Amino acid sequence: MKRANTNSHLARLDLLASMLKSDDFLTAKDLSKALEVSQRTLFRDLNILRERGLPIDADKGRGGGVRLHRSWGLGKINLTDSETIDLLISIAICEKMNSPLFMKSLNSIRYKLLALLSPEQKEKIRSLRNRVLIGSSASPQVHSSYEKSEFPDCGEVNAAFVYQNLLSISYSDEKRNESKRIIEPHYLYFNYPVWYIFSWDHLRDDYRTFRIDRIQQSQVLEEQFILKSYEEFSHLIATDTPTIL
Repeated sequence: MKRANTNSHLARLDLLASMLKSDDFLTAKDLSKALEVSQRTLFRDLNILRERGLPIDADKGRGGGVRLHRSWGLGKINLTDSETIDLLISIAICEKMNSPLFMKSLNSIRYKLLALLSPEQKEKIRSLRNRVLIGSSASPQVHSSYEKSEFPDCGEVNAAFVYQNLLSISYSDEKRNESKRIIEPHYLYFNYPVWYIFSWDHLRDDYRTFRIDRIQQSQVLEEQFILKSYEEFSHLIATDTPTIL
């Protein structure tokens, strides 16, 4: 229990620091409400961040404001592997869309982002990037069915994909027939605006594609799988030639 409480406190401190860096002015009331702590606990956390070197100005009292000192700069950003992957995928999607607006610096942003990583992180990121495929836009029919769907929480899907764990899912097909599956999420395929999983399906004992928005429930299992080559799944794409990140 002590470790869980410690991890929770550390996570709260990281979140508080991120909130301060992302806004010019926040009230103590806003911060304590967002973090679900008392203002007394909030000011105790602010003191801890000050001891770590974060230049915080805080006014106690009614409506007290909390801000970073105006001399504060962006500094170095610490990202987890998952956050880095999310950012790189977002950049790749923007590039694939070929928009003329706000996209000029994407290439330099990618290189700067990768430059921050350790050699071990770069290797892990490279492996994950090779498993994410970006295709073209989906058909009008797929667009229509996607707009009517309820997009699920993808935390379990994300974890199973990143750590190569089996994933138990409840899946609803295009005819709304539900089935229970255990799948190996080998590759992710983005056919705007729809995400698919290229998987090995243990129920059918065959390669299968699943639309992520049709996954009703999911659970990561302890058992891991050995990654199959992309060529084994390439027949699942009929006409599109996807970009491998």
